[in-house]
Amino acid sequence: MPHVVLISTYELGHQPFGLASPAAWLEQAGATVRCIDSAVEPLARGMLHDAVLIGLYVPMHTATRMAADLLPQLRAVAPAALIVCYGLYAPLNEAFLRERGADACIGGEFEAALVELYQAILRGERARPPLVNLDRLAFLVPQRAGLPHHTAYATMITADGPLPTGYTEASRGCKHTCRHCPIVPVYGGRFRVVPRDVVLEDIRRQVAGGVRHITFGDPDFLNGPGHALPLVHALHAEHPHLSYDVTVKVEHLLKHADLLPDLRDTGCILVTSAIEALDDRILAIFDKRHTRADVAQAAQLLRSVGLALNATFVAFTPWTTRALYCDFLAAIADLDLIDSVSPIQYAIRLLVPAGSRLLELADMQQYIGPFDPAALAYPWDHPDLALDRLQRAAIHLAQGSVPRGETRADFYRQLLELTAAELGEAPRVALEHRLARPPIPYMNEPWYC
Repeated sequence: MPHVVLISTYELGHQPFGLASPAAWLEQAGATVRCIDSAVEPLARGMLHDAVLIGLYVPMHTATRMAADLLPQLRAVAPAALIVCYGLYAPLNEAFLRERGADACIGGEFEAALVELYQAILRGERARPPLVNLDRLAFLVPQRAGLPHHTAYATMITADGPLPTGYTEASRGCKHTCRHCPIVPVYGGRFRVVPRDVVLEDIRRQVAGGVRHITFGDPDFLNGPGHALPLVHALHAEHPHLSYDVTVKVEHLLKHADLLPDLRDTGCILVTSAIEALDDRILAIFDKRHTRADVAQAAQLLRSVGLALNATFVAFTPWTTRALYCDFLAAIADLDLIDSVSPIQYAIRLLVPAGSRLLELADMQQYIGPFDPAALAYPWDHPDLALDRLQRAAIHLAQGSVPRGETRADFYRQLLELTAAELGEAPRVALEHRLARPPIPYMNEPWYC
């Protein structure tokens, strides 16, 4: 029987919202939908043979590269199917994805466009949805029944033990326009909220399935505090023992400092913040709208109200010098952030995707080469080759730290030694005075993007 297949290749270790949400829309339109998350289950080729529509979800760089590798296989197995790539990276890489076998690409709010494609197929037509759709949608409760169980995904690890973890989204897009962010070329400073009742029902169903912690995947949970705070108050009233984590930019942590106790009191245990750098010049290039001093203030605010910080960084950029990297490492210790930084964050290298606002800067143009479709990015080489070597070595060290069961402090000490070996210099950091303490909550999926 003709049906629709939705495929996710990778979504940061959580059950793909980008399959569950359109599955609900397509089922409401009468489609039989089968979902495959190839990150945790085999790609069942038998599902593909009679598919009239195959959707590949591409929300991030890693997922898109995996999808690009998969496209020729899908075309070979299901030559008559309409294959569409949808998600944040679809419009940014339309030409390359079409070359690999996609018939259409959709960015932004994709659910209604997928339904339009399906209904056109039933009429014997080919719809032409816009490349980017930012219409305000009447969201449906995601359909998760066809997805792998939440136990197949990442778990929140706390001092009291692991918490079975679910995932939802209360908003999409972002009202800010940071230059390095892939959300900006698609949403252009706009964001869309998911109605409170839809979010609560999605969480309610996951809790009934055994979830005890929820990750809110919003790019910034406090883009709309008037939406976010009533939501978590209602969530806590219904599920007082459920914990959750959110992502909030430094600027919003400072602007909405008065709301942080509300987050804590409604079950928030961890706040992820894309700090990106601890050098004010690099922060200005990224247009992050915060400074190193702001980071120190935000970290102290979170600490004072009992919220753990998960800090993310772009540690290697064309503007990172040896002295700046050493200063970065020293600042992590000075700001008491060693336990707040996953090992991989010390090794993240700036990614310049198609459409990046960084391309507007003459200071960026001098470093980049022509766009590399296979890498889905503009390549750049650091003027100091030792820093490129250090970045590769830091990646290797981070990859081994999890299997070795090392603490973040253990990894930090090893990174200091590695930096000294690669650069001939490293910050002198006194760690012995630090008291032993329980680790902050963290997700056991340490990768990013």
